[in-house]
Amino acid sequence: MEPITQSTALKGGEWIIKESNPFDTFIPENFDEEQKMVMDMCAQFLDTEVIPNIVRIDKMEPGLMPSLLEKAGEQGLLSTSFPEQYGGLGKDFITSSIVNEGLGGGYSFSVAVAAHTGIGSLPILYFGTDAQKEKYIPKLATGEWKGAYGLTEPNSGSDALGAKSTARLSEDGKYYLLNGQKCWITNGGFADVYTVFAKIDGDKFTGFILERGFEGFTQGPEEHKMGIKGSSTVQLYFQDCKVPVENVLGEIGKGHLIAFNILNIGRLKLCAAALGGAKRAATVSIQYAKTREQFKLPIAKFGAIRHKMAEMAIRMWVCESALYRTAKWIDNKETELLKSGKSFAEALLGAAEEYAIECSILKVFGSEVLDFVVDEGVQIHGGNGYSDEYTISRAYRDSRINRIYEGTNEINRLLTVDMVLKRAMKGKLDLMGPAMAVQKELMSIPDFGAEDDGAFAKERKYITNFKKAILMVAGAAVQKLMMQLDKEQEVLMNIADMAIEVFNAESALLRVMKLSDSKGAEQVSIQTDIMRTYLYDAADRINKAGKDALNSFAEGDELRMMHIGLKRFTKAEPFNTKDARRRISDKLVADNGYHL
Repeated sequence: MEPITQSTALKGGEWIIKESNPFDTFIPENFDEEQKMVMDMCAQFLDTEVIPNIVRIDKMEPGLMPSLLEKAGEQGLLSTSFPEQYGGLGKDFITSSIVNEGLGGGYSFSVAVAAHTGIGSLPILYFGTDAQKEKYIPKLATGEWKGAYGLTEPNSGSDALGAKSTARLSEDGKYYLLNGQKCWITNGGFADVYTVFAKIDGDKFTGFILERGFEGFTQGPEEHKMGIKGSSTVQLYFQDCKVPVENVLGEIGKGHLIAFNILNIGRLKLCAAALGGAKRAATVSIQYAKTREQFKLPIAKFGAIRHKMAEMAIRMWVCESALYRTAKWIDNKETELLKSGKSFAEALLGAAEEYAIECSILKVFGSEVLDFVVDEGVQIHGGNGYSDEYTISRAYRDSRINRIYEGTNEINRLLTVDMVLKRAMKGKLDLMGPAMAVQKELMSIPDFGAEDDGAFAKERKYITNFKKAILMVAGAAVQKLMMQLDKEQEVLMNIADMAIEVFNAESALLRVMKLSDSKGAEQVSIQTDIMRTYLYDAADRINKAGKDALNSFAEGDELRMMHIGLKRFTKAEPFNTKDARRRISDKLVADNGYHL
């Protein structure tokens, strides 16, 4: 594995085989003053415009959600990442991610705003002609027009290319006539502009820009959902819907490029929004635990509750570390591609594609962190958590959708491993060399030479070994299963879980190393507790996922040898996580919420 001195930019997935430099790693503590101000502005917007109206939003009061989107547009919160030539603010990728996090605690509003600024606008911004961008983007940027996106159909969810909607050219050559339906369309009930997909002549999967009012275009009634009740969700119907030929989006037959490239960005942004929602839910739960008394004591003083609060903080802090580490990578790559002569759209899409592996990891982890936080939040509230009078019950219901859209977490786990292996096969990622080195190490006597005694040497060794565990298990799976590997989804999911744990653990360690260097170890003792607790627990989780994978395809002496290797690579020294969690929870209580 390459040493920590390397400071060249890592390519997507390369962290598996290379060591990262903490001083090149972007962390949230590096936000500039403007970025901090943007985060505060988002919080203020939620506190003044959204949270006081949340019951009205959930009851879908006519016109309320569109008016909130317009107010957000007036404050520039819809156009952060749009170029200035189209009325946007032209901010960097980190700032636009901050907006997603900052507005992520707004329940159904968060869904509406994320759909509008993401899948509702970006396809036109990135794939539209100059004329299309000039017509639509300025109005989408202000919120005068609202955007929506139609990909999913009743019989094609994860299998997007299995869509049945069709389009054929009219006899006069002026229109495409669309036929079919789309379902689960966020903002569908009030949007003005829709990006939808259909197959021209039954086989050329293509994007189209539709406007409300196009002949032959109708919508169904609002869906009744488990959560995000204030979010408009309808079906769209096309019956010889007349779409002008100039409204074809991108190249004919290349609609998959739009659909899949937009998802990469959407996955990272979903992680950001989930993190924002988790921070609010955690703060609500911490404040409740401080005031709720049982047995003449605030429940925040009980060890079982302190454990829950601390674990919330651990997962959120780690998630945040991985999120902004990746956002900066994308931002840097975008800048590099722009300098090489790529267009605005090519640069961002190319950057997001480069880090598509990390975007899938973030989508999975962010949505599962939020689910954990709201579930434990309900538990901290006890019976009151089940009552609609307490906001934690809404947070719990609204959270569940995040593991489904932008590609289910199962699909994203499979994609994570699939993308790594495909890059290795194409020679973009040198997995073979490091994997062979790990196999050689397994056959040799362990090296008990002089240990590195530098700062966080033990934790750095953990991460190095965790990566060896991935390489050992994945390498063995590829060798043993060969072309059958894609049919062994359980094994792929195990390997994905190992990768997710390692990426997050390394991100947390890099953040602590950078903070410790700039502030001094004593000033980041709580963050160090968070990192060390996460690494200690991650070692067991990586071990379990690795064993489950190995047990399913290896046997005999080979299996025994790899079990010994896995044990070696996931070994962690004893660490008192109880006391570490108590210190973390004491900090949360003292701060009256999550403010790490």
